[in-house]
Amino acid sequence: MQSLRMLYKIGKGPSSSHTMGPQYAAEYINDNYPDAEFIKVILYGSLALTGEGHGTDKVLNSTIKAPHRLILDTTTKDLPHPNTLDFIICDKNENELKKVRAMSIGGGEIRIEGVPAVTAPEVYPQKNFEEVKDYCLMHHLRLSDYVASYEGEGIMLFLKTVWEQMKTTVREGLNVEGILPGGLEVERKAKYLYAQRHMDETPETRENRLVCAYAYAASEQNAGGGTITTAPTCGASGVLPAVLFYMQEKKGFTDFEIAKALAAAGIIGNIVKQNASISGAEAGCQAEIGTACSMAAAALAELHFMDLDQIEYAAENAMEHYLGLTCDPVCGLVQIPCIERNAVAAMRAINALSLANFLTSTRKVKFDTVVHTMYETGKDLKNKYRETSEGGLAANYEALD
Repeated sequence: MQSLRMLYKIGKGPSSSHTMGPQYAAEYINDNYPDAEFIKVILYGSLALTGEGHGTDKVLNSTIKAPHRLILDTTTKDLPHPNTLDFIICDKNENELKKVRAMSIGGGEIRIEGVPAVTAPEVYPQKNFEEVKDYCLMHHLRLSDYVASYEGEGIMLFLKTVWEQMKTTVREGLNVEGILPGGLEVERKAKYLYAQRHMDETPETRENRLVCAYAYAASEQNAGGGTITTAPTCGASGVLPAVLFYMQEKKGFTDFEIAKALAAAGIIGNIVKQNASISGAEAGCQAEIGTACSMAAAALAELHFMDLDQIEYAAENAMEHYLGLTCDPVCGLVQIPCIERNAVAAMRAINALSLANFLTSTRKVKFDTVVHTMYETGKDLKNKYRETSEGGLAANYEALD
């Protein structure tokens, strides 16, 4: 598994696979073909179908230095990944000289066909949760200690930086009003939810409102093109910050304790990334929101000093109940149903923590099993339910009068 630095990326929304990834690919082209006279960029699959709504065209146009033209190919099916794009390096007469194929595989990570050097080296020799747990038990380590043992103590400083950005994103989102861009006329709701927090009559309803406000804040910042942290993606970037922001506010956990919780969450995200997918275009929203919920549940369990079995149960339980979740963004925008899904998943992570507190001894399913199942399920989903906006809510949506 790769470093957690490859999982938690700070950048602009609204989509790690549709904006961050293509931006990195375009930067690779700029660096390696600085004398290109003209470039044709062909977007395939999900990039072609939802790229305009996700801002792929804008980020490519602003990043590519050479004269260029974007082409949307929605018909080619035999692709190495649903988020594939070709850069055709041409002479001034647009005659093809070289083709470079890139794939945006999720979480802002890319692969360049035939160029292994762009793939980050693996840091962790363990490949799944069972192997990680066995190693931790053998060496008497918590998940956060496990991360530090392989990445060095500097990783905690990195995770504290990640946490600072997450907090900034939430705080900024709580203070913004107005309509999100894109044409759906979606109104920002985080500030409104937060303003109502003192009106709740019970601790439970207040918790619900606050956690949802924080999730909305981060997700609306992402949808508006603000700066966020992938966790594990842009589209699912509101879940983990929401629960940790709430717990720090409620119980006074230190930033260092939160950093250790982010370490545990990162291992969960890495395991899914290694053995399945965190890309909605590849495996549906279960790969994004389901993984984010699992990461948040594991972070909460680590924060509350639960043992490895409890952490595993919390993460497994969180993912299990997102199996089959489709990715069907209306108009290709990361707004409906994406923003609400972040809020629901944040509350689901807190529920998973509660269940892990008293039901872990009864568990029957391993985390690795549910990860494998999620990937199989994602592969079985029809293409129209995997971030193409051709099916599901995206196809059936009708605006209210």
